[in-house]
Amino acid sequence: MLRVQHITIDHPLYEQEIALRTAVLLAPIGYNIEDYKAMAPGREEQCEHFVATVPHPSGERVVGTATLFIDQDQPDSDFGKVQQVCVDKQLQGEGIGQKLMIAIEARSFGELGLSNLYCHAQLSAMPFYEKLGWIAEGDEFDEAGIRHRKMFISAPKPIESSESTH
Repeated sequence: MLRVQHITIDHPLYEQEIALRTAVLLAPIGYNIEDYKAMAPGREEQCEHFVATVPHPSGERVVGTATLFIDQDQPDSDFGKVQQVCVDKQLQGEGIGQKLMIAIEARSFGELGLSNLYCHAQLSAMPFYEKLGWIAEGDEFDEAGIRHRKMFISAPKPIESSESTH
């Protein structure tokens, strides 16, 4: 059974998170985790980490991951940035990414009270985000040698209760 967890970099599953991110996102463009950390010093430690796991005879196995970055240097900002979203290539299309995004949105909008999330989506991933209600903004741009577009989603509007009189 799939389980989504919010972990820290001290958590035993963090090593598997790094291995999956490296295999799916970084290695294909010639990077490793140290390259990623060098591009944005301190960001890995500032991010909130989410992993999707499945039971395995040797223990939980990480099959999906995503990070949430909230810029500590801008305390008044109500934006969070979703980054490094990936799912094991053999399991893509099975709803794992969607469950990760639901967990990030619940954390961001519910627990943290953020108003908006954004990401830099690879063009090939845009349909995934669009299906979840994210909206593309601005022009295409190049990031790490891959074409991207900025996408965002706003917190759901609170449902107003209507008083009924009898």
